[in-house]
Amino acid sequence: MTLIDMLVDFASTGQIGPLHCGMPLTGAEDLLGPGRPHPAIQMKGPDIDGYPYSWGGLDLVVTQRHVSGIWIRLWPGSTVKLPSLALPGAESYSATVLQEELIAALNTAGCRHEINGVLTFGEQSSIRTEPADVCAVFSLPGRDNDVPHRDRYYLDVLHKHTL
Repeated sequence: MTLIDMLVDFASTGQIGPLHCGMPLTGAEDLLGPGRPHPAIQMKGPDIDGYPYSWGGLDLVVTQRHVSGIWIRLWPGSTVKLPSLALPGAESYSATVLQEELIAALNTAGCRHEINGVLTFGEQSSIRTEPADVCAVFSLPGRDNDVPHRDRYYLDVLHKHTL
């Protein structure tokens, strides 16, 4: 499985393998091992809501000790480390995914999507998939992004959350 395959699967289903919104944090940690808690969790304790536990480029936002959000964060021009549960095989992958590459892969997989007007403005654009309700946010590269095309949009984050 490639990174783009995993991204399309997540965008289509709203899950990463058995990881899904609503599951207990303890269940996610059973699958992934202990995550790195956000500094707010370390300072205020595990009952603080809305902060992530991280496993490299994978973040799980936690509310009332349950997963309320799944985020895959990419930094175009670098590599991303993901747990083997998310992407079996290698430990790190190129984090450079062009907008048109992801959209073409979604179309090939039959994953419907529409423009997310709330997050499309300035130098960023966004789509939301149907029916999984996963959001992809793309932007033009910043000066610190080592990418081949400075005028094209790259995937920054793919995420799903519940209220």
